[in-house]
Amino acid sequence: MASVDLFAGPGGIDLADRAIGIEWDANAVATRVAAGLPTVHGDVRDYGPADFPEATRLTGGPPCQTFTVAGAGSGRTALDGIVSAARSMAARQRVSHVFEDDRTGLVLEPLRWALAAVDMGRPYETILLEQVQQVQQVWDEYALLLAAEGYHVATGVLRTEQYGVPQTRRRSVLLARLAGPVVLPAPTHRPYRKGVSQAEGDPGLLPWVSMGEVLDRPVPFEVISNYGTGGDPKNRGRRTSFEPAATVTGKVSRCRIVDLGGVEQPRFSHAEAGLLQSFPADYPWSGKDVAQQIGNACPPLLARVLHGALSATPKPASALLTAA
Repeated sequence: MASVDLFAGPGGIDLADRAIGIEWDANAVATRVAAGLPTVHGDVRDYGPADFPEATRLTGGPPCQTFTVAGAGSGRTALDGIVSAARSMAARQRVSHVFEDDRTGLVLEPLRWALAAVDMGRPYETILLEQVQQVQQVWDEYALLLAAEGYHVATGVLRTEQYGVPQTRRRSVLLARLAGPVVLPAPTHRPYRKGVSQAEGDPGLLPWVSMGEVLDRPVPFEVISNYGTGGDPKNRGRRTSFEPAATVTGKVSRCRIVDLGGVEQPRFSHAEAGLLQSFPADYPWSGKDVAQQIGNACPPLLARVLHGALSATPKPASALLTAA
Protein backbone atom coordinates (compact mmCIF):
# COMPACT_ATOMS: atom_id res chain seq x y z
CA MET A 1 0.00 0.00 0.00
CA ALA A 2 1.10 3.57 -0.67
CA SER A 3 0.43 6.66 1.43
CA VAL A 4 0.04 10.36 0.78
CA ASP A 5 0.88 12.75 3.61
CA LEU A 6 -0.63 16.24 3.66
CA PHE A 7 1.36 19.05 5.29
CA ALA A 8 4.24 16.58 5.44
CA GLY A 9 6.82 18.83 7.11
CA PRO A 10 10.33 17.45 7.54
CA GLY A 11 9.10 13.87 7.79
CA GLY A 12 7.82 13.02 11.28
CA ILE A 13 4.90 10.90 10.14
CA ASP A 14 6.65 9.58 7.06
CA LEU A 15 9.65 7.97 8.76
CA ALA A 16 7.33 5.19 9.82
CA ASP A 17 5.50 4.96 6.49
CA ARG A 18 7.66 6.38 3.64
CA ALA A 19 4.63 8.31 2.39
CA ILE A 20 4.65 10.68 -0.56
CA GLY A 21 4.60 14.00 1.27
CA ILE A 22 3.08 17.25 0.03
CA GLU A 23 4.80 20.22 1.63
CA TRP A 24 4.81 23.89 0.64
CA ASP A 25 7.70 25.13 2.84
CA ALA A 26 10.98 25.04 0.92
CA ASN A 27 13.02 24.50 4.08
CA ALA A 28 11.07 21.43 5.16
CA VAL A 29 11.26 20.18 1.57
CA ALA A 30 15.06 20.51 1.69
CA THR A 31 15.16 18.34 4.81
CA ARG A 32 12.85 15.75 3.28
CA VAL A 33 14.95 15.54 0.13
CA ALA A 34 18.12 15.16 2.19
CA ALA A 35 16.41 12.36 4.13
CA GLY A 36 15.41 10.60 0.91
CA LEU A 37 11.66 10.98 1.49
CA PRO A 38 9.35 11.13 -1.57
CA THR A 39 8.17 14.74 -1.78
CA VAL A 40 5.95 17.04 -3.79
CA HIS A 41 6.77 20.71 -3.24
CA GLY A 42 3.38 22.36 -3.35
CA ASP A 43 0.12 23.38 -1.68
CA VAL A 44 -2.26 20.57 -0.71
CA ARG A 45 -5.16 22.73 -1.92
CA ASP A 46 -3.85 22.39 -5.47
CA TYR A 47 -4.00 18.59 -5.37
CA GLY A 48 -6.42 15.79 -4.67
CA PRO A 49 -6.74 12.00 -4.64
CA ALA A 50 -6.78 11.84 -8.45
CA ASP A 51 -3.20 13.12 -8.46
CA PHE A 52 -2.05 10.15 -6.36
CA PRO A 53 -4.08 7.22 -7.69
CA GLU A 54 -1.90 4.56 -6.06
CA ALA A 55 -2.28 5.96 -2.54
CA THR A 56 -4.51 3.87 -0.32
CA ARG A 57 -3.66 5.61 2.97
CA LEU A 58 -4.10 9.27 3.91
CA THR A 59 -2.15 10.97 6.68
CA GLY A 60 -1.75 14.58 7.73
CA GLY A 61 -0.98 17.11 10.41
CA PRO A 62 -2.49 20.47 9.37
CA PRO A 63 -0.77 23.68 10.54
CA CYS A 64 -1.41 24.31 14.23
CA GLN A 65 -0.34 27.94 14.61
CA THR A 66 -3.86 29.40 14.83
CA PHE A 67 -5.06 26.73 17.26
CA THR A 68 -2.20 26.43 19.75
CA VAL A 69 -2.32 28.31 23.03
CA ALA A 70 1.06 29.82 22.12
CA GLY A 71 -0.55 31.62 19.16
CA ALA A 72 -3.14 34.36 18.77
CA GLY A 73 -5.96 31.83 18.88
CA SER A 74 -7.98 32.78 15.78
CA GLY A 75 -8.38 29.08 14.98
CA ARG A 76 -9.76 28.33 18.43
CA THR A 77 -12.40 31.03 18.08
CA ALA A 78 -13.32 29.65 14.65
CA LEU A 79 -14.03 26.07 15.78
CA ASP A 80 -17.80 26.38 15.35
CA GLY A 81 -17.29 27.69 11.83
CA ILE A 82 -14.93 24.82 11.02
CA VAL A 83 -17.43 22.25 12.25
CA SER A 84 -20.21 23.90 10.25
CA ALA A 85 -18.04 23.92 7.12
CA ALA A 86 -17.15 20.25 7.64
CA ARG A 87 -20.84 19.32 7.81
CA SER A 88 -21.49 21.22 4.59
CA MET A 89 -18.64 19.40 2.90
CA ALA A 90 -19.96 16.03 4.03
CA ALA A 91 -23.36 16.98 2.58
CA ARG A 92 -21.52 17.78 -0.67
CA GLN A 93 -22.53 21.42 -0.39
CA ARG A 94 -20.40 24.39 -1.30
CA VAL A 95 -18.47 25.91 1.59
CA SER A 96 -18.41 29.70 1.62
CA HIS A 97 -17.01 30.31 5.11
CA VAL A 98 -13.98 32.63 5.17
CA PHE A 99 -11.59 32.41 8.13
CA GLU A 100 -9.63 35.27 9.65
CA ASP A 101 -6.35 33.43 9.11
CA ASP A 102 -5.96 31.44 5.89
CA ARG A 103 -4.12 28.68 7.76
CA THR A 104 -7.19 27.90 9.88
CA GLY A 105 -9.15 26.53 6.94
CA LEU A 106 -6.37 24.09 6.10
CA VAL A 107 -7.67 21.78 8.84
CA LEU A 108 -10.54 21.01 6.44
CA GLU A 109 -8.23 19.73 3.70
CA PRO A 110 -7.93 16.12 4.97
CA LEU A 111 -11.72 15.87 4.96
CA ARG A 112 -11.85 17.23 1.41
CA TRP A 113 -9.36 14.60 0.30
CA ALA A 114 -11.17 11.79 2.13
CA LEU A 115 -14.58 12.69 0.70
CA ALA A 116 -13.18 13.16 -2.80
CA ALA A 117 -11.65 9.69 -2.65
CA VAL A 118 -15.00 8.24 -1.54
CA ASP A 119 -16.78 9.99 -4.41
CA MET A 120 -14.22 8.60 -6.86
CA GLY A 121 -15.05 5.10 -5.70
CA ARG A 122 -11.57 4.62 -4.24
CA PRO A 123 -11.87 5.53 -0.55
CA TYR A 124 -8.68 5.51 1.48
CA GLU A 125 -8.27 2.29 3.42
CA THR A 126 -6.90 4.17 6.44
CA ILE A 127 -6.71 7.79 7.60
CA LEU A 128 -4.32 9.17 10.25
CA LEU A 129 -4.56 12.78 11.42
CA GLU A 130 -2.81 14.60 14.28
CA GLN A 131 -2.94 18.12 15.62
CA VAL A 132 -2.73 20.11 18.86
CA GLN A 133 -5.30 19.11 21.46
CA GLN A 134 -7.39 22.22 20.83
CA VAL A 135 -8.54 20.60 17.56
CA GLN A 136 -10.17 17.63 19.31
CA GLN A 137 -13.64 19.10 18.66
CA VAL A 138 -12.92 19.06 14.92
CA TRP A 139 -11.65 15.47 14.94
CA ASP A 140 -14.74 14.41 16.90
CA GLU A 141 -16.92 15.91 14.19
CA TYR A 142 -14.80 14.24 11.51
CA ALA A 143 -15.39 10.93 13.29
CA LEU A 144 -19.14 11.28 12.86
CA LEU A 145 -18.84 12.34 9.23
CA LEU A 146 -16.38 9.57 8.33
CA ALA A 147 -18.51 6.98 10.11
CA ALA A 148 -21.37 7.96 7.80
CA GLU A 149 -19.04 7.11 4.90
CA GLY A 150 -18.40 3.62 6.26
CA TYR A 151 -15.28 4.19 8.36
CA HIS A 152 -14.52 2.89 11.83
CA VAL A 153 -12.99 5.82 13.74
CA ALA A 154 -11.16 6.48 17.01
CA THR A 155 -10.16 9.90 18.29
CA GLY A 156 -8.56 11.24 21.45
CA VAL A 157 -5.73 13.21 23.02
CA LEU A 158 -2.49 11.28 23.56
CA ARG A 159 0.53 12.16 25.69
CA THR A 160 3.75 11.61 23.77
CA GLU A 161 5.85 10.64 26.82
CA GLN A 162 3.57 7.62 27.20
CA TYR A 163 4.94 6.27 23.91
CA GLY A 164 8.65 6.72 24.63
CA VAL A 165 9.12 10.28 23.38
CA PRO A 166 11.43 12.19 25.78
CA GLN A 167 9.02 15.13 25.81
CA THR A 168 5.62 15.99 27.26
CA ARG A 169 3.44 16.91 24.30
CA ARG A 170 -0.30 16.37 23.95
CA ARG A 171 -1.61 15.57 20.49
CA SER A 172 -5.17 15.14 19.30
CA VAL A 173 -5.31 12.23 16.88
CA LEU A 174 -7.84 10.62 14.56
CA LEU A 175 -7.51 7.07 13.28
CA ALA A 176 -9.96 5.70 10.72
CA ARG A 177 -10.13 2.58 8.61
CA LEU A 178 -12.61 0.75 6.43
CA ALA A 179 -11.61 -2.86 7.14
CA GLY A 180 -12.78 -3.01 10.75
CA PRO A 181 -12.71 -1.48 14.22
CA VAL A 182 -9.75 0.64 15.29
CA VAL A 183 -8.70 1.75 18.76
CA LEU A 184 -6.15 4.26 19.98
CA PRO A 185 -2.79 2.70 20.89
CA ALA A 186 -2.37 1.67 24.50
CA PRO A 187 0.38 3.54 26.37
CA THR A 188 3.71 1.78 26.66
CA HIS A 189 5.23 4.21 29.20
CA ARG A 190 4.03 5.87 32.39
CA PRO A 191 2.72 9.43 32.33
CA TYR A 192 5.04 12.14 33.59
CA ARG A 193 3.98 14.09 36.66
CA LYS A 194 6.02 16.87 38.20
CA GLY A 195 7.69 15.69 41.37
CA VAL A 196 6.88 12.00 40.81
CA SER A 197 9.86 9.67 40.47
CA GLN A 198 10.54 7.93 37.18
CA ALA A 199 10.41 4.63 39.08
CA GLU A 200 6.91 5.22 40.47
CA GLY A 201 3.66 4.27 38.80
CA ASP A 202 2.17 1.31 36.97
CA PRO A 203 4.72 -1.55 37.06
CA GLY A 204 3.22 -2.86 33.83
CA LEU A 205 4.44 0.21 31.94
CA LEU A 206 7.96 1.40 31.17
CA PRO A 207 9.22 4.57 32.86
CA TRP A 208 8.99 7.77 30.85
CA VAL A 209 12.21 8.78 29.09
CA SER A 210 14.22 11.75 30.34
CA MET A 211 16.23 14.28 28.34
CA GLY A 212 19.42 13.01 29.94
CA GLU A 213 18.82 9.52 28.60
CA VAL A 214 18.80 10.62 24.96
CA LEU A 215 21.19 13.58 24.94
CA ASP A 216 24.93 13.07 25.20
CA ARG A 217 25.81 15.91 27.59
CA PRO A 218 28.69 15.73 30.08
CA VAL A 219 26.81 17.08 33.12
CA PRO A 220 23.21 17.17 34.39
CA PHE A 221 21.43 20.34 33.35
CA GLU A 222 18.31 22.44 33.70
CA VAL A 223 16.33 23.89 30.80
CA ILE A 224 14.73 27.29 31.27
CA SER A 225 11.96 27.57 28.69
CA ASN A 226 11.88 30.28 26.09
CA TYR A 227 8.16 30.90 26.45
CA GLY A 228 5.70 31.48 29.24
CA THR A 229 3.51 28.75 30.68
CA GLY A 230 -0.21 29.19 31.06
CA GLY A 231 -0.08 32.23 28.79
CA ASP A 232 1.98 34.21 31.33
CA PRO A 233 5.36 35.20 29.82
CA LYS A 234 6.71 35.81 33.33
CA ASN A 235 6.12 32.21 34.31
CA ARG A 236 9.14 30.48 32.82
CA GLY A 237 9.04 26.71 32.83
CA ARG A 238 12.01 24.74 34.17
CA ARG A 239 12.90 21.07 33.64
CA THR A 240 16.05 19.21 34.66
CA SER A 241 17.77 16.59 32.52
CA PHE A 242 16.22 13.97 34.82
CA GLU A 243 12.80 14.87 33.36
CA PRO A 244 11.29 14.79 29.87
CA ALA A 245 11.50 18.00 27.87
CA ALA A 246 8.57 20.36 27.84
CA THR A 247 6.80 20.66 24.50
CA VAL A 248 9.38 21.38 21.80
CA THR A 249 8.35 24.41 19.74
CA GLY A 250 9.93 26.45 16.99
CA LYS A 251 11.58 28.51 19.72
CA VAL A 252 13.46 25.54 21.19
CA SER A 253 16.85 27.00 20.26
CA ARG A 254 16.13 30.00 22.49
CA CYS A 255 15.84 27.89 25.63
CA ARG A 256 18.56 28.64 28.14
CA ILE A 257 20.45 25.67 29.55
CA VAL A 258 22.41 25.80 32.79
CA ASP A 259 24.13 23.16 34.87
CA LEU A 260 22.70 22.41 38.29
CA GLY A 261 24.95 25.09 39.74
CA GLY A 262 23.49 27.74 37.42
CA VAL A 263 26.43 27.97 35.01
CA GLU A 264 25.37 28.59 31.40
CA GLN A 265 25.75 25.65 29.03
CA PRO A 266 25.49 25.41 25.23
CA ARG A 267 21.94 25.65 23.98
CA PHE A 268 20.26 22.78 22.17
CA SER A 269 21.72 21.97 18.79
CA HIS A 270 19.41 21.01 15.96
CA ALA A 271 20.39 17.38 16.42
CA GLU A 272 19.54 17.53 20.14
CA ALA A 273 16.19 19.23 19.53
CA GLY A 274 15.43 16.55 16.94
CA LEU A 275 16.26 13.82 19.45
CA LEU A 276 13.75 15.34 21.88
CA GLN A 277 11.17 14.90 19.11
CA SER A 278 12.42 11.28 18.68
CA PHE A 279 14.12 11.87 15.32
CA PRO A 280 17.38 9.99 14.68
CA ALA A 281 20.52 11.73 15.94
CA ASP A 282 21.90 11.97 12.40
CA TYR A 283 18.73 13.25 10.76
CA PRO A 284 19.83 15.56 7.91
CA TRP A 285 18.18 18.82 8.93
CA SER A 286 18.51 21.23 6.00
CA GLY A 287 17.39 24.64 4.82
CA LYS A 288 16.58 27.51 7.14
CA ASP A 289 14.30 27.75 10.18
CA VAL A 290 15.33 24.28 11.31
CA ALA A 291 14.07 24.91 14.85
CA GLN A 292 10.65 25.71 13.42
CA GLN A 293 10.72 22.54 11.30
CA ILE A 294 11.48 20.48 14.40
CA GLY A 295 8.86 22.17 16.54
CA ASN A 296 6.14 21.68 13.91
CA ALA A 297 6.92 17.99 13.31
CA CYS A 298 5.01 14.98 14.55
CA PRO A 299 7.30 12.86 16.77
CA PRO A 300 8.25 9.78 14.68
CA LEU A 301 7.83 7.49 17.68
CA LEU A 302 4.23 8.61 18.08
CA ALA A 303 3.63 8.22 14.34
CA ARG A 304 4.99 4.68 14.49
CA VAL A 305 2.53 3.56 17.17
CA LEU A 306 -0.34 5.28 15.36
CA HIS A 307 0.48 3.43 12.15
CA GLY A 308 0.68 0.25 14.21
CA ALA A 309 -2.76 0.85 15.66
CA LEU A 310 -4.21 1.16 12.16
CA SER A 311 -2.58 -2.13 11.19
CA ALA A 312 -3.62 -4.05 14.30
CA THR A 313 -6.82 -6.00 14.80
CA PRO A 314 -8.48 -4.91 18.06
CA LYS A 315 -9.43 -7.76 20.38
CA PRO A 316 -13.14 -8.13 21.13
CA ALA A 317 -14.24 -7.24 24.63
CA SER A 318 -14.92 -10.90 25.42
CA ALA A 319 -11.32 -11.80 24.61
CA LEU A 320 -10.03 -9.02 26.82
CA LEU A 321 -12.18 -10.22 29.70
CA THR A 322 -10.94 -13.78 29.22
CA ALA A 323 -7.32 -12.62 29.18
CA ALA A 324 -7.86 -10.67 32.40
